[in-house]
Parts: sequence; C-alpha cells; structure tokens
Amino acid sequence: MKLLLLVGSSAVGKMTVGQELMKITDLRLFHNHMAIDLVLEVFGRCHKNTIERLRDVIFEAFTESDQYGMIFTYMWAFDDPADWDYINHVCAFFQKKNAELYCAELTAPQAIRLERNATGNRLAHKPSKRDIPFSTQMLLNDDRTCRSVSKEGEIPFEHYIRIDNSQLPPGVAAQMIKDAFLL
Repeated sequence: MKLLLLVGSSAVGKMTVGQELMKITDLRLFHNHMAIDLVLEVFGRCHKNTIERLRDVIFEAFTESDQYGMIFTYMWAFDDPADWDYINHVCAFFQKKNAELYCAELTAPQAIRLERNATGNRLAHKPSKRDIPFSTQMLLNDDRTCRSVSKEGEIPFEHYIRIDNSQLPPGVAAQMIKDAFLL
C-alpha cells in the first residue's frame, strides 16, 4: 500500500493534480475538502474535530482494504506544530500496514493561485469555495498567517518532490509525480 501526501498552499492545484494522478495510477484520491465540505454541509460551520474524526474513519478503513494506495491532499502549515503532529497522525495509519510514504509539494505564486481559486473544477468539487470573495479572503489570510511552502530539507520524507506547477498543466505535474516515485 502507498500513501502520497500532496501538499501545497491554497488553490495551488492539489486536488486537480490529484485527479490527474488518479487517472494514470491505481491510487485513489481523498482530497481534503471531501471531509471539510461534508461537515460544513451538516453543521453549517467548521467543526475541526469532526472533520479529523471523519478522515480517521476513512484512513482506517482504507488501510484495511486491498487498495493500491491513496492520494491525500492537505495544506500543511509548516510553521504550525499541530500540522506536523497531524501529518504524523495520518502517516501512522499507513505505517501500521508498512505502506510506502511519498510527499509531493506543489508551489505557485499567489497571483496564479488567486486565478485558480475561481476555476470551474475547483468550484464544482469544493462547495465551500463557491463564495469567491470569501474564498479569496481565506486564501489571502492563509498566506498571511501560515507558511505553506517548505524550507529546503524541511520535509522528512525519503520520497519527496517539489514541483513549481505555475505554468504546468495538471496532467504534466501528475506525470512528473508518477515518474519520480515509479507509481
């Protein structure tokens, strides 16, 4: 079994690259907003503990399955110790099954991410992003309050790649990840 963490800033293209990667590998995609938007729909507000518990159920069931592997997208705040703990928590589910762990980090400048924030694919798959002014403000706030681009050598995964996908079609970035990790 494999776990590919696909990380990066808001609207960098994690879900879209993950969708393309799923098409060319046997990996399944669990993008972060699958849990977030479900909880927002049910509770009408963010309920972080419920989101994390829901993800845990998915991770546990997935690692008990005969699936090849999972792509999990996450906006990792590298300056927040709680996010480091959460990444370790997620990896622990897969490490119990001796899964291979991979991390691909996507980067793009804020101007490009602001454009991507309103793309049709993003809005179709992430209901909470459909209020564009609010979503834009969230992206700007995230950029001000957390560091979601790693420093050189900071990510501790043996299998790691950083891709500036500013000018890359999602399928090209996905192919780069597949080739780098022999997926």
